Amino acid sequence: MMRGILSAVIVSALVMLVSCGEQGTERRESKEGTIGKKLEMYAPVTIEVPWDLLDENQTEVVEKLYQACTIMDSLFLRQVSEENPRLLEEIRGKGDDELLKFFSINFGVWDRRDENRPFYGEMQKPEGAGYYPPDMTREEFRSYLEKNPGKKEEFESGYTVIRRDGEGGLKAIPYSVYYGQLLKRAAGYLEEAAGITGNSSLARFLRSRAAAFISNDYYRSNMDWMDIENNIVDITIGPYEVYEDRLFNYKTAFEAFLCIRDPEKSRKLEQLKSYLLKMEKNLPIPDKYKNFDRGTSSPVSVVEEIFAAGDTKAGTQTLAFNLPNDERVREAKGCKKVMLRNICEAKFEKILKPIAATLVDKDQLPMVTFDGYFTHILLHEFSHGLGPGTVQTEEGDEIDVRKALKEAYSSIEETKADVVGEYNFYYLIDEGVYRKDLRKEAAVTFLAGFFRSVRFGVDSAHGMANLIAFNYFVEKGAYLYDEKAGSWSVDFDRIEDAVASLARKVLMIQAVGSYQEANALINRYGKLSPAVERSLERLEGIPVDIVPEYRIEKEI
Repeated sequence: MMRGILSAVIVSALVMLVSCGEQGTERRESKEGTIGKKLEMYAPVTIEVPWDLLDENQTEVVEKLYQACTIMDSLFLRQVSEENPRLLEEIRGKGDDELLKFFSINFGVWDRRDENRPFYGEMQKPEGAGYYPPDMTREEFRSYLEKNPGKKEEFESGYTVIRRDGEGGLKAIPYSVYYGQLLKRAAGYLEEAAGITGNSSLARFLRSRAAAFISNDYYRSNMDWMDIENNIVDITIGPYEVYEDRLFNYKTAFEAFLCIRDPEKSRKLEQLKSYLLKMEKNLPIPDKYKNFDRGTSSPVSVVEEIFAAGDTKAGTQTLAFNLPNDERVREAKGCKKVMLRNICEAKFEKILKPIAATLVDKDQLPMVTFDGYFTHILLHEFSHGLGPGTVQTEEGDEIDVRKALKEAYSSIEETKADVVGEYNFYYLIDEGVYRKDLRKEAAVTFLAGFFRSVRFGVDSAHGMANLIAFNYFVEKGAYLYDEKAGSWSVDFDRIEDAVASLARKVLMIQAVGSYQEANALINRYGKLSPAVERSLERLEGIPVDIVPEYRIEKEI
């Protein structure tokens, strides 16, 4: 294996992107202090590669896929901001290792935990990131489409960037064109990996995903990804999530997960697939809004992450994911749930346990368990694939819920996954899938998990989702605060009704596609209370998240 190609900072493909930098830009301090102080909030975790589990052929495949994955870093850096390559080069030139590391954590000069405030320079981050002209407003976008309805599909596509086209005009450019040079390189590595792997279903996906990078049509490769079987090498690569687009939640971000699959642990979770239709049927909404036609193949994988790139590692490290997001694929095949077990374990030990020891009532503290944590994450991912996927417009058209809820979608969808995940937790305990004593562990671990997630900032969809659920449960008397002790506890007599009530409310917002009700829910419950702010202040010194240090970067 070639060694030492890449550093832990964002990778070499950026060289071709760099333009000349401005002079005189300096570090900025915030309420959290210096960059060094900010870095203390991230616990380093070494991520090893279990090379001994791979044969010679699989090792070669991993090396090719790793090279393709690193290109997702370069792509996402540009999607965050077209200024990023210049800023990266400028910061490198200063020789400030702390600043460079914090830039790499955030994929830019905006602190994702501090409402995207700049920690270097004065430039404000546009809500549309690098997907739209920085000065373009929602009103301008909508007005342009009203005048040019024939361009609606390409403008709202998840795979185009919007740029100015002369005076007062806009144009949509396919990712395959705008990011063409980088995507061709990534496609080449995928083709090389396909040519040497002994797994035919993996090879089929790699070839179709390589073709998608060139054609800009991802449907076929998303379908092929769902059909990968008997794989030890587990790869997810491409444009998926829409969190970075805070204007509309239309545009997808490039990311990658390179993992080693654990066949035994994955088999143990396969039984949940048989409960998908039962969980859909059990949702607390009228049957006419339930989706009984969605595919149920829904593979479940437990993996060890060995490298991640792009959107998934910007600020907050992903614990698990549920993809693809294309509703056409979900209707046909369902979704694949992937649990990153080594990342889950690292966050539980280094972050959640210390938080719980500080803020959870001492009598309920033993109920904060890894089983409760891991199972909630799993059911959160399953619940992304449940409930309404499309809505009927007033004109009679059928559109994705994502488009109906616009920029509110991500926060509402994450709220749904959280509370419906808890709702399903209780249901599956009743069904005998999980042990009865997990009931209280589920509730108290979710309470502790709120304080972990909200520290990422309410500006993130996950942080906002947790805040909505937390404040709703407080309002319903399901979460209790002991001001004297400074601790929180769960009222077990009220929590399950509160979970069902909020699950119903969020699912109905999606069922009817109510943009107004989505924003009303966010505005009412998406605020930090004084009690929560005091609690968060007590967590000083406990890391906010982990920073993976991937051994593969030094070994290939």
